[in-house]
Amino acid sequence: MGWWQVNADTLARSRFVLSPLAETFASLKLLHAGVGAHPGERDWLRAHLPGYRALLAADPVTGLLVRAGLGRDWIADFLTPTPLDGESFEEGVARVRAARPEEARAHLVLSLAGPLPAGLDRDDLPERAAALLRYVWEETVRPDWDRRRRVLEADVVARTVQVSRSGWAAVLDSLRPGTRWLGGSRFQVNRHEYPPREISGAELVFVPVTPKTGWVSWEGRERYAVVYPCTGVLASQHDRHAVPTGLGALLGSARAGVLVLLGAPMSTSQLVAVTGQGLGSVGRHLRVLLDAGLVERRRAGRSVLYARTAAGEVLVEAAGT
Repeated sequence: MGWWQVNADTLARSRFVLSPLAETFASLKLLHAGVGAHPGERDWLRAHLPGYRALLAADPVTGLLVRAGLGRDWIADFLTPTPLDGESFEEGVARVRAARPEEARAHLVLSLAGPLPAGLDRDDLPERAAALLRYVWEETVRPDWDRRRRVLEADVVARTVQVSRSGWAAVLDSLRPGTRWLGGSRFQVNRHEYPPREISGAELVFVPVTPKTGWVSWEGRERYAVVYPCTGVLASQHDRHAVPTGLGALLGSARAGVLVLLGAPMSTSQLVAVTGQGLGSVGRHLRVLLDAGLVERRRAGRSVLYARTAAGEVLVEAAGT
């Protein structure tokens, strides 16, 4: 297993960061795999996989680069620069493009765990990788980025609440398969075998993405990142549960949308992030739903979570959701 030595101060200073580039690379991994983890991903693949495969069929070198870079156990490091707080996609992809050609080839040798194919012994690999990431961003991520960002923001809210309620160990245990707090200041980051890394005193960020994937990255000994899939209910529910016409007519589409989302407990802040509605609007919808007995609230630590009651479940199910 791979693990990092993390002291209490480093963990206390760590933070959550949203990254358009990480979201784009996660989407590239999903396209490469071609298999969705839930109906939302499968719908997305049906829409975008044909264009992606046509692009690679017309550009065999880039196709070979993708297969080499997304190795079985290791991703070529130049493809995943450690996300920076507030960094735009353009700024992130510029760092991919700026990788030195010899560095890119060396990283590919590691991801392949073998010799570099002759077709990749060239100097334009960083430019090709950047161009492919730009395609994935422009064609498959950017049109939906506002919604994705709200889902990611909601996940950060949920994780922050979990830190305050249960501590960092609970959060680290739940990030993705293979991550767990081992005790003794040791954080297991994946199941791969490589030497432990001492990261105490470094900058540590946690980066959610909507596809069900993840990885780790670092730059020297100064900056480390753990990319993880955001909470499944947040990543998939918004796509999977459209508001039924009848329910929208009865309650109003915005209020009905809140009721549909509350199939799993969510806080007001999460609802604001996922729906894009203002705090006041979400609060009014919750008050009406509470008064009607369709949702209930309960305290979890310092947070108040809302969820559908049995009556709310019956109404949503009867409406055809």
